[in-house]
Amino acid sequence: MSPDNPDRERPVDEPDEPAPPRASGATSPAAEQSSRGEQLPAAEQSPRGEPPAENPAESPGGFAPSTAYQSSLELSFDEPRRPLRTVATVLGAVLALAVLGVPFGLLWAALAPDTPVLKTVEGAIYAEPQPEQPIAADGWFSLLGLAFGLLVALALWVVLRRRRGPVGLLAAVLGALVAAPVAWQVGRRVGLGTFDRLLATAPAGQAFTKPADLRAGGVDWLLGVLPVPHGNLLLPAFGAAIMYTLLAGWSRWPGLRPEPDPAGLSWVSAGTPAPSAAPEPPAPDAAEPPRG
Repeated sequence: MSPDNPDRERPVDEPDEPAPPRASGATSPAAEQSSRGEQLPAAEQSPRGEPPAENPAESPGGFAPSTAYQSSLELSFDEPRRPLRTVATVLGAVLALAVLGVPFGLLWAALAPDTPVLKTVEGAIYAEPQPEQPIAADGWFSLLGLAFGLLVALALWVVLRRRRGPVGLLAAVLGALVAAPVAWQVGRRVGLGTFDRLLATAPAGQAFTKPADLRAGGVDWLLGVLPVPHGNLLLPAFGAAIMYTLLAGWSRWPGLRPEPDPAGLSWVSAGTPAPSAAPEPPAPDAAEPPRG
């Protein structure tokens, strides 16, 4: 064997043949071996005989665990925006709260005291120079209005769970704003018919009572069309806004809507190998392995 001809069985005069050109789309030698069922050499395998790390994108379903969980949340809880359904929800809540203004007004009329008056030739006057009953009527309406607003916000937070956020806040504020004038008109009309009858037929000097009414609140008409409440009629809406904002601030869900706990979902990456268990100590009578 000479330096010019290292291969003994190869003739000297035989020229080196160039490698055949590889067509485009041809696979690598390693891929060809794997397609023919051949095993890669030990040097090309992963060290320590561990299988190659699994690609998160190749997990069942073709998505990483975090991506699959996020997609399931979006499908389950992120409903498509439907303006008509949102408007219908707000209007339904406002109408329901307006109806609840009727028992609110009846309760206020039952708790607020009537004001004693005296019939004169010119009409009815207060029987006392400075009566406390009108102030008590305003106070009762203010307290009941705040409590009504708090309960409204709490009820809508529970009932409209999928509409929590600006939609729920708008429904609570508008509903309480509409319920307050309804409660005022219902409460002030309890016993108003009897008062008007006595005012028209009673002789001068006769004493009777006037039903509760508000002096620190009322409704103004903007341009003669749009009613604008003021005074303590705004307290129910104020209480609803405060309560709903506090509930949103204390919510443990970032989206305010209840989300399922990721049961069975591991936050450890799929490619991270699990820690191996510690080897058990050898038995006392076990033979010591040979030391090389």
